[in-house]
Amino acid sequence: MSSRARVQRALNHLQPDRVPVDFGATAVTGIHVSCVAALRDFYGLEKRPVKVHDPYQMLGLIDDDLKAVMGIDTEGVFPPETLFGFRNEDWKTWQMPDGLEVLVSQDFNTTVDKHGNTFIYPRGDLSAPPSGIMPREGFFFDAIVRQEPVDDSRLDPEDNLEEFSPVTDHDLEYFREATQKAAETGRAVVATFGGTAFGDIALVPAPFLKHPKGIRDIEEWYVSTLTRQDYIHAVFSGQCETALKNLERIKAAVDGTVDAVFICGTDFGTQCSTFCSEQTFRDLYMPYYQRVNSWIHANTAWKTFKHSCGAVEPFISAMIECGFDILNPVQCSAAGMDAASLKQKYGDSIVFWGGGIETQTTMAFSTPDEVRDQVLRRCETFAENGGFIFNAVHNIQADTPVVNIAAMIGAVKEYNGTT
Repeated sequence: MSSRARVQRALNHLQPDRVPVDFGATAVTGIHVSCVAALRDFYGLEKRPVKVHDPYQMLGLIDDDLKAVMGIDTEGVFPPETLFGFRNEDWKTWQMPDGLEVLVSQDFNTTVDKHGNTFIYPRGDLSAPPSGIMPREGFFFDAIVRQEPVDDSRLDPEDNLEEFSPVTDHDLEYFREATQKAAETGRAVVATFGGTAFGDIALVPAPFLKHPKGIRDIEEWYVSTLTRQDYIHAVFSGQCETALKNLERIKAAVDGTVDAVFICGTDFGTQCSTFCSEQTFRDLYMPYYQRVNSWIHANTAWKTFKHSCGAVEPFISAMIECGFDILNPVQCSAAGMDAASLKQKYGDSIVFWGGGIETQTTMAFSTPDEVRDQVLRRCETFAENGGFIFNAVHNIQADTPVVNIAAMIGAVKEYNGTT
């Protein structure tokens, strides 16, 4: 069975020949650049600097030789611009704070202050205020809030819609070429087109804009979902109209090459609870999720991918009603997210993309034997009758022991009988 066919069967809740594997196809299923470099060394692959394809989280590009070793069945297509507003092109070397040399875009421009903090700039423009900071001895960037005090009498939803614009012909050509190239690998194509992430707090501060307007402070945004719901509805409504028009044009350019599409990374859960009530989810977010998912299902064969960390079990039924086909990262350590219970209750209705190993705990702090044990148990729980794509619970973070990552890879191969 080809990788693409394997993933397609799992997405359709049919038993594939073995558990499909994803690493690197989305911004929430990736591997930190330092761990990609460590894996290349561990497996004796050609030694060369790893490309940083997601500078916000410093995720590393997984080349074909490492994909083959890991048994990866997916191929990602990313937006034309990174979260800092520049394209990944004309690569140059850059040194991480720990000394690791990596490759970054020509517009990945940084400065370092007297405390050792590294600052990155929107669109690489050093004359603009920095939009991200990597703390000294850090491994990735945090968004910098750049917002004037909020004056409710002057709030205009158009300010929070600045980044949502019609897709350009140039970007359509990029998506056409990128999806075609991804399809030629024989792996399942997972595309992120952008513009459909309603209220994702990674995007609210707009690190890609030089001078963002509107509500850009994360705390203020969360407060606004309760106190300024009319404003949020106006933003989401305008965003949704643009997204649907863009999807129509994108579909004409790429249809037939895409298997799954990343819709939204808005988190609704903490470790032990939800961020809002189910009613707020249904009133404020569901109408827009339903419109996007309904259009996609009516016009394409794409499966729709929803990311939300945390204790989101109370929302899973609503997410299914929204039309989502896929739930990620399946944080089984959070309250109410027991793997067996999730599979029993929702396994026929939604695909679990993730949940294969806990990155916060097991991957970071346990032994290789304990990693193997958890991976085998999670595969046993989730894999029956399809509906499962193996991935860790969110991105594999820096400082994760490479022997544990290798133990995870080995355990999946052991379960699949491909060792």
